[in-house]
Amino acid sequence: MDLEVPDAGSPGAKVLVIDDSNTIRRSAEIFLRQGGHEVVLAEDGFDALAKVNDHDPELIFCDILMPRLDGYQTCAIIKRNPRFAHVPVIMLSSKDGLFDKARGRMVGAQDYLTKPFTKEQLLRAVDAFRRVAG
Repeated sequence: MDLEVPDAGSPGAKVLVIDDSNTIRRSAEIFLRQGGHEVVLAEDGFDALAKVNDHDPELIFCDILMPRLDGYQTCAIIKRNPRFAHVPVIMLSSKDGLFDKARGRMVGAQDYLTKPFTKEQLLRAVDAFRRVAG
């Protein structure tokens, strides 16, 4: 299965990546663009809330540990807005803890990806949640 190029009938998704690490944001952007997706980047929760409203993403990757507004708070705020409640949120964390996964689900996250992630993991997550949403 070729993860590089989406089939012609399936245009890329609009994906928002929220992470305070420039390295993680840029890696995710490169991987997702190589997969044919449109990418919007946000460096923290406040930045993300404005961009969710402006760009209407189909899928959101959200770091947990961020200054000012953490990933759980950001996800909860997004999910409380009826306009975005249906948008899948995948939490990103360097910890692979059961507590973090459970807390993510409690605020409405659909899944959890441990950092550092691979290009394949990121693209597989986008593909899986687009199938569910579509």
